[in-house]
Amino acid sequence: MKTMKCDLPRFLAVIGFAAIIFFGAYPDAAPGAGQSESVPAPEALEVATLAGGCFWCVESDFDSVPGVVRTVSGYTGGYVENPTYTQVSSDTTGHREAVQIYYDPKHVTFADLLEIFWRSVNPIDPGGQFCDRGKSYTTAIFVNSEEQRRLAEASKKMLEQSGILKRPVVTDIETAGPFYPAEDYHQDYYKKNPLRYKFYRLSCGRDARIVDLWGEQAHRGIVAH
Repeated sequence: MKTMKCDLPRFLAVIGFAAIIFFGAYPDAAPGAGQSESVPAPEALEVATLAGGCFWCVESDFDSVPGVVRTVSGYTGGYVENPTYTQVSSDTTGHREAVQIYYDPKHVTFADLLEIFWRSVNPIDPGGQFCDRGKSYTTAIFVNSEEQRRLAEASKKMLEQSGILKRPVVTDIETAGPFYPAEDYHQDYYKKNPLRYKFYRLSCGRDARIVDLWGEQAHRGIVAH
């Protein structure tokens, strides 16, 4: 059964009308600490496409990583063109919530991003992530080149062989296909609605479960939430 969603209408229904009034009075949060002040030219950037459950949280995590220039929340891996959030979250389109991460390879590598990714999600959960359930919230690495595939497969194998997580890693590695940006209100949600976002993240138990899984390695490489 699906529970609390990474979705504004459903989320507000959970916390009630009083919370809408209270939280709505607060201004936007500051930009992520890791984003470059001097943005490189687009042709100098590379892109990683990662699905880690709620894309609000993945955006927030990776925006804080030095070398990451921009993140875009969206949907990928399915068979419906231009899907909506409602369609994706109903698990009828085959898509996952995912984030395209544009990064400067002079400052952070794809391998670095994978190490950060593993330690910011629950890669042994086949049914979703934290309180968000269903395929649309499961983890995946969508590779944009054969080199990314090689690095992703090697990173996953190394993690499995380490025995840290005690159970098989179920994160899929798939070839990147069409990526559909999510609705505007999902983009930079953690900046636009900081208290609502923090309440969601805490209520969903994301960080507590990551600490349970990873211990001192939890959130390694992430500057701030």
